[in-house]
Amino acid sequence: MKRALKWVGIIVVILIVVVLVLPFLINVNAFRPRIESELTNALGRKVTVGNLSLSLWSGSLAADNIAIADDPAFGNAPFVKAEALNVGVNMIPLILSKTLEVRDITLTRPQVALLHTPAGKWNFSTIGNSSSGSTQQQPSNSAPQQSQSGQASKPSPSSNQKAPAQSAPPSGAAPSPENKSASEQSLEQNLSVGKLNIRNGQISMGDTNAPGKVRVYKNVDVSVKSFSFTSQFPFTLSGELPGGGNVKLDGTAGPINRSDASLTPLQAKISVNQLDLAKSGFIDPSSGFSGLLNFAGTVESDGNQARSMGNATADKLKLSPKGMPAQRSVALKYATNYSLQKESGQLTQGDVSVGKASAKLSGTYDLHGPTAVLHMKLNADNMPVDDLQTLLPALGVTLPSGSSLQGGTLSSDLTVDGPVDKMNIVGPVKLANTKLVGFDMGSKMAAISALSGAKTGPDTSIQNFSSDVHYSPAGIQTQNVNLVLPALGTVTGSGTVSPQNALDYKMSANLSGSVVSGVSQMAGLGGKGATIPFFIQGTASDPKFVPDVKGMVGSQLSNQLGQRLGSQVPGGQNTQGVVNSITGLFGKKKKKP
Repeated sequence: MKRALKWVGIIVVILIVVVLVLPFLINVNAFRPRIESELTNALGRKVTVGNLSLSLWSGSLAADNIAIADDPAFGNAPFVKAEALNVGVNMIPLILSKTLEVRDITLTRPQVALLHTPAGKWNFSTIGNSSSGSTQQQPSNSAPQQSQSGQASKPSPSSNQKAPAQSAPPSGAAPSPENKSASEQSLEQNLSVGKLNIRNGQISMGDTNAPGKVRVYKNVDVSVKSFSFTSQFPFTLSGELPGGGNVKLDGTAGPINRSDASLTPLQAKISVNQLDLAKSGFIDPSSGFSGLLNFAGTVESDGNQARSMGNATADKLKLSPKGMPAQRSVALKYATNYSLQKESGQLTQGDVSVGKASAKLSGTYDLHGPTAVLHMKLNADNMPVDDLQTLLPALGVTLPSGSSLQGGTLSSDLTVDGPVDKMNIVGPVKLANTKLVGFDMGSKMAAISALSGAKTGPDTSIQNFSSDVHYSPAGIQTQNVNLVLPALGTVTGSGTVSPQNALDYKMSANLSGSVVSGVSQMAGLGGKGATIPFFIQGTASDPKFVPDVKGMVGSQLSNQLGQRLGSQVPGGQNTQGVVNSITGLFGKKKKKP
């Protein structure tokens, strides 16, 4: 027994010595030209690898200073740089026959630079495609069979996957595809790796025509199992979004599209948490759009068309440069089809809701240019005003200071058209049976309410309001305004609200009921109706009602007043009295000369 234990101890010591000594006896750097050649061969991009080391304890090769060249059409800067590459290998074949058999690959702290052209091409699209022009950097090492996954984070892992290809071409230049044997090409096409991992990666994404606008995704982790160029493989991806928040994808991808890796089929569940719209880099800050977006849904792509559906909520949403963050969440249930090559799509479902208020959004969008362009319709029928009230600040709509809308419904049929930073919103808007709480219209038109005995009180009841609205960066234009106030009558007209909220409206009040008799008594008139023209000036938060004296003097009411006072208007001796009387309708007195 003691003798057996002795032999066991001797064997254990020998094994420990072997483990400690073998890494010094095996020159793993001899594999570097082969690894570089196979990586370059597989990716169609020149690949360089730093010093190699062997760990028998973990059964892995480690390399430092990994670099993968970019497509020459995009520049000379590396497409991928990484601090370390770890390759899990089977040790017995490596020790006995110096055969490299790969189990898994891990790329640590890679930096990946993704670039996009105005024509819609990505710099990773041509990975593995010998016709990409990469032969300018490594002419003999192009291979058309391989291409990279469309996932932004996969360029680096796939390169590592191929590093341990199981067939070793001679060191130096690899043969061109037409000179390779069928077995060599078949081996490349069937190259597979059990596990691929990216840890703590950083992906920068930018456009070639806007080099200063780069979106950076940090702490990107990617895990791929059973990777193969010719079949589907499961993957997970997670990372931090530009400006805050995080994203996660979980699904399958492949087979790799060898002519354009960005068109690789994909099916995944996706979740986005706390995406900051203003800081994300997806929207021009000058558009005034901001808010925190949460999203959960699915995406499925066949390589040409991508279909996505899900639910999103936006908190603290702001949709105008002069807007304020909304106090309530806006929810969106959507479905869309998107053309990957045209970079445009159609929103087939867009249910927008704020509380109990809901609207339908549909139409098309184009992401091809530097700014997203929308061509959509927004239809809303009888939305509760109380739920919409908190969304008005987000749209940049300002009510008179201290006032708010209460009760009633809003309907609209709007066309949304143009770039998101220069949108035009056009269409009719209708309000019914609502109240402008905290705003006394009667006090603004003091003489009318005082003389007639009709007062709106501290709040203004609105039976109906309708207008054709045109919203643009130049401001808000409202045509065909029709406002029915039970206490006063009907107010009509048109005008504009500038981006600074300055008002410029020309209006006409068609007075009714006891209001008419009050005006008539003051003017010494009979009749059943009276029309008073006036302006609304000032600002949206502090509107000023100003009499349109010229319009009044030229009206039938002015003529009748002139006749009653024994003179002709204009030019009579009592014309000034007419002006003074009309000006008094708005609580103003003309100064005596």
